[in-house]
Amino acid sequence: MHRSRRSGKTSGSSRALSRLPLAAAICFAVSTAAYAQEAAAPQDAQAPQAQTTPAPAAPAPQRTATLEAVTVTAQKRTENLQKVPISLEVLGEEKLDELNVTDFDDYVKFLPSVSYQTFGPGFAQIYMRGVASGGDGNHSGSLPSVGVYLDEQPVTTIQGPLDLHIYDVARVEALSGPQGTLYGASAQAGALRVITNKPDPSGFAAGYALELNSVSHGGMGHVEEGFVNIPLTDTAAIRLVGWNQHDAGYIDNKPGDRQFPIRIDDGGTPADPSDDVPASWGGVLTNRNCTSTPQLVCTGRAEDDYNDVDTTGARLALKVDLNENWSITPTLMGQNAVANGNFAFDEEVGDLALNHFYKERSEDNWWQAALTVQGKIGNFDLTYAYAHLKRNDDVDSDYNDYGFWYDTLYSYSAYNDNGDFINPSQYIQGKDRYKKDSHELRLSSPAEDRLRLTAGLFWETQKHDIQQRYKIDGFADIYSIHGWPNTIWLTKQEREDHDEAIFGEVSYDFIPDVLIGTIGGRHFRSDNSLKGFFGFSAGWSPNSSYGEAVCVAQFGPDPANWPSFNGAPCEVFDKEVKESGNLGKANLTWQITPTKMIYGTWSEGYRPGGINRRGTLPPYLSDYLTNYEVGWKTSWGENRLTFNGSLFHQEWKDFQFSILGANGLTEIKNANQASIDGLEMDVNWAATYNLQLGAGAAFYDAKLTENYCGFTDDNGNPVTDCPDPEAPDGTQLPVTPKFKGNLIARYNFNIGSFDSFVQGAVVHVGDRKSDLRLLERSILGDLPAYTTADLSAGISKNSWSLSVYVNNVFDERAQINRFTNCAETVCGAAGVVPEYPNGQVYTVTNQPRTFGVRFSQEF
Repeated sequence: MHRSRRSGKTSGSSRALSRLPLAAAICFAVSTAAYAQEAAAPQDAQAPQAQTTPAPAAPAPQRTATLEAVTVTAQKRTENLQKVPISLEVLGEEKLDELNVTDFDDYVKFLPSVSYQTFGPGFAQIYMRGVASGGDGNHSGSLPSVGVYLDEQPVTTIQGPLDLHIYDVARVEALSGPQGTLYGASAQAGALRVITNKPDPSGFAAGYALELNSVSHGGMGHVEEGFVNIPLTDTAAIRLVGWNQHDAGYIDNKPGDRQFPIRIDDGGTPADPSDDVPASWGGVLTNRNCTSTPQLVCTGRAEDDYNDVDTTGARLALKVDLNENWSITPTLMGQNAVANGNFAFDEEVGDLALNHFYKERSEDNWWQAALTVQGKIGNFDLTYAYAHLKRNDDVDSDYNDYGFWYDTLYSYSAYNDNGDFINPSQYIQGKDRYKKDSHELRLSSPAEDRLRLTAGLFWETQKHDIQQRYKIDGFADIYSIHGWPNTIWLTKQEREDHDEAIFGEVSYDFIPDVLIGTIGGRHFRSDNSLKGFFGFSAGWSPNSSYGEAVCVAQFGPDPANWPSFNGAPCEVFDKEVKESGNLGKANLTWQITPTKMIYGTWSEGYRPGGINRRGTLPPYLSDYLTNYEVGWKTSWGENRLTFNGSLFHQEWKDFQFSILGANGLTEIKNANQASIDGLEMDVNWAATYNLQLGAGAAFYDAKLTENYCGFTDDNGNPVTDCPDPEAPDGTQLPVTPKFKGNLIARYNFNIGSFDSFVQGAVVHVGDRKSDLRLLERSILGDLPAYTTADLSAGISKNSWSLSVYVNNVFDERAQINRFTNCAETVCGAAGVVPEYPNGQVYTVTNQPRTFGVRFSQEF
């Protein structure tokens, strides 16, 4: 989806083109450079004249072509990017402006180390460095392997990170590889940090930006953004930021009908529930506007461009310098995003189209109160960071594929109170309530000391109230969950994930400013629990080991005697997993010259184990990642060129793997061992004062190193010795491509008194596997490689700027994710239904070609 840009600076927008080769982008940069140099000649000729009359004009002062220094806080200290011995990609404020970045989808494509899957806004699963099993992200699944931070505070919930609107943001940092010692459990494979602009007491500032855009095959979108920085005293200021955005839809819910199987009894007449032969409804479900009958169900949900999004949010920060050593910064931030429709399409229906029949909508509403205290104790820097996050997600999902495909293959049926067959289609009403509190207290010794220390304490608790209600209209009361009409299945659970740790890193200059050694460690304790109700009614499934059958077995057949669990009939299970352990890190850095360094690192990361949503299954175990890395950071030609990179080998032990099991429930198992070998590089070049080029690339070989058999032993350990593994040793891990890269070229020049620019950006992502398991992979199909490109141009003068852009110029259909709405072997069954010869597989794609114009001004 397109989200537009921001306030501040002369900004160039950019987004996605496709099929523009890298060579064309370089030619584009060179040709625009030649044009701009010619255009600049008259301007250069206007240099001040010498005071003596006959003297010739003095040459214009030469502007130096250099790259700006980038400051980061990735290691909990303020440092120059080129001095930080870790693989670190940074998009600074100016680059975010130039690339027209507004949300996660916008910036992640320019981070080669990051891959992701998504089902729509607010539901992204992030992976780094190939550490991807392809099955994370369920509301009661594994914790994410990549942590996302807003300033000092973690904002990663169990289903994934907040979809932060990127406006008035100082930079985005991507820390590749395990960050276990400083960031803990949610940074097993890396961390993303979004650093906002802070209140500034030194002066008043304000700005706003307006955008209008049009999406090919879709509608019109718009963005309104603004900020104001108000000094209150010489030592205090507030900063208020707000945004409102409408993203146009581009997926069509086409008018369509679904004929359910008609089954005939032995006498040649339609079967009824009293027959012994399989039987079912046999009617028609349509999304058209019509009048329903017992054999025709009309939902009226057909609509073009129905996946639009409305996002509104604000951030208020106060900074008070209590004295020259101490300051406090409380922040309150919130956002509400309402997304309609579905962000996937069905290839059998058509490009950017599907046939769905029930309400599809999500509302992601969250707010965070945070407090950062910074000061000094002696000559040590002290930082305390606290955050309270509350996130409410309400989701309506069409789930009629489940009833249709299970009916087609297994005579799945549903009944009303009269015992008549009814339309068995399901839809889901989900409510997820998250609460998260985190505290971090750390001390850092002076950065100029030969022996340096950063040490701290961390405490975090995340609670998740889960409600998933699977409904069938007209479903018989005797078969519905007690107290929940029309509900064939109910999940009502409470999950709590608690983590506490003590951590630290010590650095020592063996040779001052030349040879530096660092060791770090983290001791952690985690306590993760899940309890509640899941399952069918006793009437529908009387012999089950879960659901109301458990209530009957424990408390008798009368529901009045069942002790309710948060409105559910009873508590079916209550399980807890506790563990503790240690993580380590060691680094040796050689600063060969002031502008060139090499380093070697050994580091560890982990992800806690937990309880399966289907509580009758055994818990899943923690998984660990060990990283061996050598890297370099170099600057050349008086900082005109930087060339950074790293070469690494990672070992992923007993990694957690989520699948859709029985009844469409997520099951998490440990899937043995994998390894990832990789190379990451980035280069930035100030070719001339006007022309800057930037490129990034990542190469990965991510594969299993033992068989995945698909089951574990009684202790939850993965089994590797089986005659027919679901994924044999050497199988490529899903989601991550073997290559991902980007190239950005920007040329600034003058047109009269206006500052102007043209820019091109190209992103290439290699082909990816859709699933770890070979059978499911063959059903879903691979995710093919794609190349997208963006073009933008603009002018500015004094305080205002105007830019235009075309994103995804060639209207590429980049496949981000492929999935089915029930087990792949059911919803992906080939040849069962004529209109779905290859099964019913959905594809999540990028936003089609988008044209936009943007105006911004600062005061």
